[in-house]
Amino acid sequence: MGTLTLGRTGHAGTSATPSDVDVVVVGAGLSGLTAARQLRKEGLKVHILEARARTGGRMIRQTTRTGAVIDLGGQWGGETHHRFEALVNELGIERFPSYYDGQGVLVWDGQRVVADMAKKPSNSVLLFEGDQIQQPAEQVAKAKAAMQAFREIAQSVDPARPWTAPNAAELDRTTIRSWCEKNSDSRLSDFELEWLSVAGGSGGFDPWDASILHLAWTQSVAPQDEAPESWLLKGAAGQVAERLTTELKPFLSLNAPVHGIEQNDSGVTISYGQSKSIKAKAAIVAIPPPLRQRITFTPDLPAETRSFLQRSPMGSMIKVFAIYKNAFWRQQNLNGFGVGNLKTLELTADSSLPSGTPGILASFVTASAAVAFQQTSDSEQRRAVLDDLIAYWGPEAGEPEELIIQNWNQEAWSTGAFTSFVTPGAWTTYGQGWQQSHGRVHWAGT
Repeated sequence: MGTLTLGRTGHAGTSATPSDVDVVVVGAGLSGLTAARQLRKEGLKVHILEARARTGGRMIRQTTRTGAVIDLGGQWGGETHHRFEALVNELGIERFPSYYDGQGVLVWDGQRVVADMAKKPSNSVLLFEGDQIQQPAEQVAKAKAAMQAFREIAQSVDPARPWTAPNAAELDRTTIRSWCEKNSDSRLSDFELEWLSVAGGSGGFDPWDASILHLAWTQSVAPQDEAPESWLLKGAAGQVAERLTTELKPFLSLNAPVHGIEQNDSGVTISYGQSKSIKAKAAIVAIPPPLRQRITFTPDLPAETRSFLQRSPMGSMIKVFAIYKNAFWRQQNLNGFGVGNLKTLELTADSSLPSGTPGILASFVTASAAVAFQQTSDSEQRRAVLDDLIAYWGPEAGEPEELIIQNWNQEAWSTGAFTSFVTPGAWTTYGQGWQQSHGRVHWAGT
């Protein structure tokens, strides 16, 4: 997002009128809410327009019928989430470490292996200690070498300007799958890079959907090696958006989809809802990149910005929660972290409170698997999920008290999750239009 420099038109404590403010924020997800909050702290008059009947975007919590509190969207924090951590601390929300005591489970070609989590990236294969996963030593060595080569690419990528990386054009033309065919001689590393695209990294895309440069960029921004899922919030992360909403409620309009932003030398006019409009000195559009194309901009967006948006679809993501009376896996010295080349679930993680009561496993159905999954019946979906949970955690995993499936692909104002991704060639051809402000219009959100 570009820098906003505006004169103050009113006291920060006064309610902004819906006809004339300093800044209009489009979207009341976490990015939009935090942007509005910061601008109000600086004394500016702000109004937020949200298309949904609720705030939070892809950060929303739910209390289940058994009383468990879960995050249907984003939930984890980690070592690279400095701003989120600062916000959580400011709001006084209690954090607790993700549960990694004990061992995890790898299911590979139908074989279930219990192994320690890797302590160093150099020893890691699929995030486990490579010498414990019961695979041929030659394959493990080749997998480590391929992943080290990939990490070196990621370390060369500037998070703010990925198109400037060494050999960027070639890397951007090469899909993840193609790079594996040339540089990986191990199914283990092929799968690990696939896992980073579908479940790690920005998530939700297949290895033929994006370039190796894009995947390297995701690991430059938030490296999996730096434990981006290292802590959770007591009461779930969705309460962050709820608390910000309470604070900003007088300056918020719900059910207010924006369909036009017109600007001139004196300011911007935002058209929304049914023939409504609001004027401001500037606008921050804090919605997923694909949804920005639903807005008519006058004057139109620069060609490189428009082209970049056209090549930035959302990932496909379905989040699954299995809730048990207690975290029974902990009693077996297991930590709930599972990875495997199974049909439906390539990842599970313990999302329980420190007490382990109730026991909560979060899982994901991603990318093309999610597209196929959502076309099946409810009973078929339940059976597919339970079969894979049993493969990871045994027969007891097949009898949850609740099974909750959240399909983000069917959310009209999200159209997927975790974030958008960039198709091959787009970074080096159109990347400079990525975050470039459009006059008085600035960008936020993923």
